[in-house]
Amino acid sequence: MRPIRLPEPPSPTLGVPEIFENGAYSVIRRAVVIGNGFPGSENQSLGLIHALGLADNHVLYRVTRPSGGINEWLRWLPVSLHKILHYIIMRIYSYSRFIVSRGKKLAPLPSENGGNVGLSSVLEADSKQIVNMARESYEKDGPLLVVASGRDTISIASSIKHLASEKVFLVQIQHPRSDLSRFDLVVTPRHDYYALTPQAQEQIPRFIRKWLTPHETPDQHVVLTVGALHQIDFAALHSAASTWHDEFAPLPKPLLVVNVGGPTCRCRYGTELAQQLSAFLTNVLVNSGSVRISFSNRTPKKVSNIIIKELANNPKVYIWDGEEPNPYTGQLAWADAFVVTADSVSMISEACSTGKPVYVMGSERCTWKLADFHKSLRERGVVRPFTGSEDISESWSYPPLNDTAEVARRVHDMLAERGLRVRP
Repeated sequence: MRPIRLPEPPSPTLGVPEIFENGAYSVIRRAVVIGNGFPGSENQSLGLIHALGLADNHVLYRVTRPSGGINEWLRWLPVSLHKILHYIIMRIYSYSRFIVSRGKKLAPLPSENGGNVGLSSVLEADSKQIVNMARESYEKDGPLLVVASGRDTISIASSIKHLASEKVFLVQIQHPRSDLSRFDLVVTPRHDYYALTPQAQEQIPRFIRKWLTPHETPDQHVVLTVGALHQIDFAALHSAASTWHDEFAPLPKPLLVVNVGGPTCRCRYGTELAQQLSAFLTNVLVNSGSVRISFSNRTPKKVSNIIIKELANNPKVYIWDGEEPNPYTGQLAWADAFVVTADSVSMISEACSTGKPVYVMGSERCTWKLADFHKSLRERGVVRPFTGSEDISESWSYPPLNDTAEVARRVHDMLAERGLRVRP
């Protein structure tokens, strides 16, 4: 049985007019990625950079927030205001401790991520520094491609575009909610526009609608995707199949891969889902050759502990212990079918890019635009709900999700319209 069924996507057509073919500034050779510190968000930017052939010629910057304690309640604020409040709170805290403990040796401030709390612990992307780099290297290296993802990156990315408009091509991933003209291209899943549907409008109090919904309908420079962008393509799966051959090839077939995420505000669950998932997996073990289970960094211990307790002693089951190397890409390449918890758009999108059967666990617990995402996948025949009565040896197929390659083609087309091309 072949481990991979995903067809290789066609090479994008550049369509660069001849007049620009030899132009000094017509070629984009490097990229800047602006991330927010969340792997699921940054992976989308890196996936697009990879699809454009610039994986070996990019620089990653991050816009990060203070974390720990009260900061978790301040994450809804704009990042700049969050930092100011964090600074003020830390100054007040330090001053109050000084007054209370006069003459006494003070205990150290609470730590954050292993370091001292304060603005010095925040790694910040500098828009002026990136603009200067774009200007100073323009004659030698041509325009700079900037790819940003996530709400916290919007202000710095749009500032770079404003300050160096002719020297930068800016792609913003995830909907910026307003003023789309600040970006050359906006990439966002269709379910981000769920808030504009009549059924969604009925669920939103009028006074907070502008905070939750996009202010503009999609125009010509908005690319709508089904799921999330990622780095899983034919080449990545082919390489992973070779790398993990010795571990996966001998496993009894069919191989069922189970990827467990963690509850979110739009997809809440706890130990009851873990117990249900364990029971369903026990049922399908009868017609499965082997089962591989992996947990994400977001999986609560109370969830993983139940699954481990119920299934770890079954000889058909292997549960990854979290130690490197991570078998994730190997499992994507060699699996015959997947079960994925409904909370993770990224993990579902990656599994659905293989063209293999994907069963989703817990989608009925999801609300708002995440529920709309699952509905769209079911209507396309890309996923099915996991019920525990499946015959894992049954194979069914669908047109694989290919969002990343499609967005890369759109970037090439828009660059060509401006007389530009990407050349690694």
